Amino acid sequence: MSHKHPLRSDDAPQPAGPYSQAIVTGDLLFTAGLGPQHPATGEVAASVGEQTRQVLRNLEAVLAESGATLDDALKATVHLADLADVPEFNEAYREFFTEPYPVRTTVGSQLDSILVEIDLVARIPS
Repeated sequence: MSHKHPLRSDDAPQPAGPYSQAIVTGDLLFTAGLGPQHPATGEVAASVGEQTRQVLRNLEAVLAESGATLDDALKATVHLADLADVPEFNEAYREFFTEPYPVRTTVGSQLDSILVEIDLVARIPS
């Protein structure tokens, strides 16, 4: 019997390959790296700040499928196309999280036509 259960939200971009938007095991939820595509239109904003906001709205939609919110996030892994964008990224990121902030790793990555991608580990509230 599998102890991992996929989650899917129509309010977030659908996977572009053979992976799940999120997997739940026990009370932990692991998301895929989600990008800044608007789920209905596929549009991508120009600035890293607006892309960050859309990524976090996409993540909120996936977390909501399990009853979790961004307040339940424990760990974020952030991929930025350009680490010079960290200040603008942080400004947008702070709008979505309250202290204590999740732990975070931020790395520069070669991304395909986007500026930011984020994945989360969250605890599902009981």
